[in-house]
Amino acid sequence: MHALICSEGDLLEELAPTVLGRGGFEHHTANRLEDAHLMALAARPAIVMIDRDLPRADELVAALRGDRSTRSLSIAVVARGDFEEAELGLLEAGANAILRLPAGPEWDARLNRLMAIPQRRQARFPVSFWVVAAATSLQEPVPATGLNLSENGMLLETRVADLDLGCELQLDVRLPGGDVFGGAGHVVRLAGPGQYGIAFARLDERASEVVRRFVETAGGH
Repeated sequence: MHALICSEGDLLEELAPTVLGRGGFEHHTANRLEDAHLMALAARPAIVMIDRDLPRADELVAALRGDRSTRSLSIAVVARGDFEEAELGLLEAGANAILRLPAGPEWDARLNRLMAIPQRRQARFPVSFWVVAAATSLQEPVPATGLNLSENGMLLETRVADLDLGCELQLDVRLPGGDVFGGAGHVVRLAGPGQYGIAFARLDERASEVVRRFVETAGGH
């Protein structure tokens, strides 16, 4: 498998304790947006690791997501120190996750999930949701439409509410064919006007099976 490492420093050395550094991967490194994009096109890596501090990192993420040949790649941003506002821009541009150094034992599980890009089914289906917050939540369910469902999450479309990155939602989903499931998720990407990338946080076993069965039926992508 291939891994693309995008950094001006020695990010590969910092990733050595993880599954990416213990063998089985061919590493490609780049320190400029243009080189990284070309390498991604040529190598089709299982994962792209981008240093948060790489100049124009947000442009690189956006370029990979905007190119039909690379938009399905799994992209992780590696950050040092405390949260910075720039990380929100990277998530908005399409990064799948922010991983904070130093790399610890929990990284392997997260990297393996990121590299196992789930099958996704393009469909439209009704969703109701509530915003969960420390002090308040919406009193009435908000209508929305779900799109592009996978076992990891979906795209949510609603014109009723403005959602912030990171906010938690309680979800009720009705799939074509009559199956329903509920669960929780977080907004991880602002995909466009009224569109939000949702990562599922807590799905019970039955809900996971409903999603899996729906995605794997004819018409999945």
